Amino acid sequence: MVGLFVVAASLVAQPKVIAHRGYWRAEGAAQNSISSLRAAGELGCWGSEFDVWLTADDHLILYHDNEFEGRKVEELTLEEMRRHHLENGEELPLLEEFLLVALEYPDLHLVFELKAHNNKERERKAVRAAVAMVEELGLAKRTDYISFSKDACVEFANTAPYAKVFFLSITGSLSAKEIGEANFAGADYFHLIYRLFPRMIKRLHERGLEANVWTVNRERDMRWMVEHSVDYLTTDHPEVALSLGGVGSSSSCCCH
Repeated sequence: MVGLFVVAASLVAQPKVIAHRGYWRAEGAAQNSISSLRAAGELGCWGSEFDVWLTADDHLILYHDNEFEGRKVEELTLEEMRRHHLENGEELPLLEEFLLVALEYPDLHLVFELKAHNNKERERKAVRAAVAMVEELGLAKRTDYISFSKDACVEFANTAPYAKVFFLSITGSLSAKEIGEANFAGADYFHLIYRLFPRMIKRLHERGLEANVWTVNRERDMRWMVEHSVDYLTTDHPEVALSLGGVGSSSSCCCH
């Protein structure tokens, strides 16, 4: 059955496979960890997504949740954040530490999610610091930026006009027209939005924009997304998406 799907899927454009928070289901890995980044690169994913905050003392650190031990992440210092270890025992990685490891995987794209900060001035500072670090390390050409904050997306688009910036939403709050007018590369919408409004994908493409989708974990949903020509497929199961014909770090799948 999978073989038949791969043949059929080859007749349409294939989505690029992005490991959600890295390939954290790999043995010994954890979400937003250096090990999950390595696992995504070794699996052959097209890209690896990760979440970033700016701490109160101006350090960019990987972490997903809005709160840590009952306090807002953006109000905590690096020392306070690093009291916490990931499930696999790793320290929460600083962005610079994470990017230095990414240099070891030259074919792996980075999908940088800046978390929406309550303090918009601090959010803009985070954008500028992040872009400067990415550029300094020579990773600008393979880093895309995403955020639930439209303000952050605008700042990314202004600060790194060469980069692809995608607006994240669980509700599909911006139309294709609005995304284009904001100079974003496309939408990064929750999978149910595209299922409910499949014409959104077509409307994005009609405007020369791209459709990313998250988080697609069931095979039948992956098949639907391929059939409807999404450009990027973000998943906790990149090994499955690759085995179904999704695009990895090379044009062929490493998982057949």
